[in-house]
Amino acid sequence: MTTPSNLKYTKSDEWFDPATGAVGITDYAQGQLSDIVFIEILVDEGEEVTVGKAIASVESVKASSEIYAPAAGKVSAVNKALTEKPETLNSDPYGEAWMIKIEGGAAGEVMDAAGYEKYCEGRAH
Repeated sequence: MTTPSNLKYTKSDEWFDPATGAVGITDYAQGQLSDIVFIEILVDEGEEVTVGKAIASVESVKASSEIYAPAAGKVSAVNKALTEKPETLNSDPYGEAWMIKIEGGAAGEVMDAAGYEKYCEGRAH
């Protein structure tokens, strides 16, 4: 499991990049979901989001899962290419698989990389 140290993480397995506002799902989350076959992004550019608002729905061969905003603010970009290649969530969760970008908002309850790794270790037992 990789956890880049520049990102912030939620207990519901989203990551947030405070520098760019990018949001996605963690490597841990994509591993739990397995082969992702579908993603629907539920928000549009210009829309205001609040912490905890559903921003996307992801389906895999094992399960479906809602993805929630880890920060509040205005959606400045939506990764429309991701809906055409949902498998990118499995292969590059912290790069090409960002879902939306949020600007001007504050993060909710987030952890640093070390805190998130410890949290995930606790769930594995």
